[in-house]
Amino acid sequence: MTTTSGTALNPRSPSQDRSRLTRQNLLEAAGDCLCEIGWTRTTVSLVAERAGVSRGAAQHHFPTREELFTAVVEYLADQRTAEMAEEVTQLPPGAERTEAVVQMLVRSYTGRTFRAALQIWVAAASDEVLRAQIVPLEARMGAAAHQAAIQLLGVDERLPGVRETVQGILDMARGLALANLLTDDSRRRARVVRQWSKLLQEALHDAALPDPQPGAAS
Repeated sequence: MTTTSGTALNPRSPSQDRSRLTRQNLLEAAGDCLCEIGWTRTTVSLVAERAGVSRGAAQHHFPTREELFTAVVEYLADQRTAEMAEEVTQLPPGAERTEAVVQMLVRSYTGRTFRAALQIWVAAASDEVLRAQIVPLEARMGAAAHQAAIQLLGVDERLPGVRETVQGILDMARGLALANLLTDDSRRRARVVRQWSKLLQEALHDAALPDPQPGAAS
């Protein structure tokens, strides 16, 4: 098929659509299994069964278990990034924005993406093959999360202390997520987030202020 200008079109074939849907179903099923029953019990056969496809079809898309679960982490992270893009449009201005951003970041580490990824990170600690795939992916995801936080907060990480302050918030968000794994920690977490937000607002505001000139009146 061509356009009126003579440019050839390359529409997706039904088989390509089916392949894309099968891959997505496998990733969704794998994410659900990781969250519900953990890494040890999540096999390729079980994922295929939940996705409604054969084990052979699953292995066609992901030849190894490691490739499947590395792809799951990336897939779920992309989903969360898309959700955050929607949430950004609802952020308030001014000081309230800081707390809203911190809440958004904490949600990123207390939801499905983090729960599934945590299972894989723990497994990768003792699995060299899996670790070789997860470490570079985690580095890319960590850098992306840091840059997203910098942009959402509207701060300049070239200023002294800003980069470390923002990274500290991300690290503490992971800690809150771990505390929430076994019990509902939402009430305590809400109080902690409010306090963090106040400290973060003060720290970033101070970092953005120009240094006083020598001899300036105090």
